[in-house]
Amino acid sequence: MQDELKLNIIGGGLSGSEAAWQAVKRGIRVVLYEMRPEKTTPAHKTAFLAELVCSNSLRAEAPYTAPGLLKEEMRVANSLVMEAADRFKIPAGGALAVDRTLFSRYITERLQSHPLVEIKRQEVKELPEGVTIVATGPLTSEGFAQTLQGLLGKDYLYFYDAIAPIVDAESIDYSKVFRASRYGKGGEDYINCPMNKEQYERFYNALIEADEVQAREFEDKRVFEGCMPIEVMARRGKDTLRFGPMKPVGLVDPKTGKQPYAVVQLRVEDIGQTAYNIVGFQTRLRWPEQKRVFRLIPGLENAEFLRYGSIHRNTFINGPLFLNKDLSLKGHPDVYLTGQITGVEGYIESTAMGLIAGINASRSQLGLEFIKVPEETAHGALIRYITESSPEGFQPSNINFGLFEFKQKIRDKKKKRMMIAERALRAWKEYIKRVSP
Repeated sequence: MQDELKLNIIGGGLSGSEAAWQAVKRGIRVVLYEMRPEKTTPAHKTAFLAELVCSNSLRAEAPYTAPGLLKEEMRVANSLVMEAADRFKIPAGGALAVDRTLFSRYITERLQSHPLVEIKRQEVKELPEGVTIVATGPLTSEGFAQTLQGLLGKDYLYFYDAIAPIVDAESIDYSKVFRASRYGKGGEDYINCPMNKEQYERFYNALIEADEVQAREFEDKRVFEGCMPIEVMARRGKDTLRFGPMKPVGLVDPKTGKQPYAVVQLRVEDIGQTAYNIVGFQTRLRWPEQKRVFRLIPGLENAEFLRYGSIHRNTFINGPLFLNKDLSLKGHPDVYLTGQITGVEGYIESTAMGLIAGINASRSQLGLEFIKVPEETAHGALIRYITESSPEGFQPSNINFGLFEFKQKIRDKKKKRMMIAERALRAWKEYIKRVSP
C-alpha cells in the first residue's frame, strides 16, 4: 500500500466516484470533497454520491452500439459505476436503466466503507494542496468556478440542459396504453401512450403555445442538442417530434393492430415500478403548463407528477485548449479534470473520463509512466475528441461511432460497427493489463 500518497477529488458525482475507485484500487488514499448536503444544486435531490439527475438511463446496452461498447470497456476495468448499474438495473428494452436510489446509495456505501477513502462534506472554493482531480461536474459551484476561471485565464463555455418529468405509476390510465419495446426488443419494458392524428395535433399545438421559463431568466437560450427541450424541438416543424421522441416506428397498438400516428413512451424509474419517466420529454415549460399540456397525452389525463421537468446551466471548458491527453490541465500538471466539465456529454461518458483520470493521476503519484489510451477504443475516441477538436465552436459530445477512425470500407453498417467494437475491446483489454495495479 502507498498510504502516504494522497489524491484530492473535488466532486462526488459519477466521474468523481469512479476516479476515487480507480485510485484506491491502486493503493492511493483519497480525500473526496462533496458539497452536498451542506450546499445543494438546482438539480440534485439527495446527498448520495453519483446521484443521477436528468435520467435513469445509461443508454444502449448492446456492444455493437457506441454507448454499449463504452460500458463494456468500463466493465473490463472493474468500474464501480458499472458494478452498481448491473446490480440495480431495471427493464428498459435495449437500454441500461437503473433504480436511481439503490444505484447511488450502493456507490456511496462502497466508497464510505473503504479504508482508503475519506469523504468531506463541504464546498471547496480553492484548490487543496497536492494532486487534485476536479470532478465538479456541470453544476460547479460559483465559488469554485471562480478558482477554475483563474487557472484557465479564459471564459468558460456553457449550455443549458433540460430534465424530463416523472409521473406516479398509480396515476396512469392503463386502459389507454400498451406495454411493448420498439421492434419487440426487451419485451414489454416500456409503457406506450398511442396517439391518432387528431390527438397529436391537439397536443402539438398546446405544446408550442405553452408558457415556458423566459429566456431573460438565463443568459441565453443555448441548449445541448442531445437534451433539447421538447417544446424547442417541436418548433422546428410539426412532424419533428414524430421523427424524434414520439416516433411510432417499431410499435404496434394491440387494440388496433396498427402502428399509431405518434407514441409517447414511459420508462420505469425504480425496481418497484412506482414511477415512470416520460422519455425524451426534457422541458423548460413552467410547472402548471407541464401539468396542463402533458395531461393531453392518452393515459396521462390524471397523471400525478413526482418531478416536473426543469432546465439548468451546464458548465464545460474548451477541452482542446486546456487539456493534455492524460486529462491534466495544461500548465498545471498536478490538476486533472474529469466528467462533463471536460466536454463529454452523458452519464456514462462522464464516468469514463473519471475512470481514466483516476488511473492517470494514481500512476503519476506512484511514479509510473503515462500510458496513452488507444484511440481505437471508446475511451480513446472521447479523449481525442475533447483534446484534438477545433477549439472554435467546441461543443460537448456523447460517444458515437463518428468519433472512431476506421479506414476499412464496409457497406454493412452493423458489421462495420461490430468490427469497430471488437477492435476496440482487444486494444482496451491490452491497455487495462498495462495499467492494472
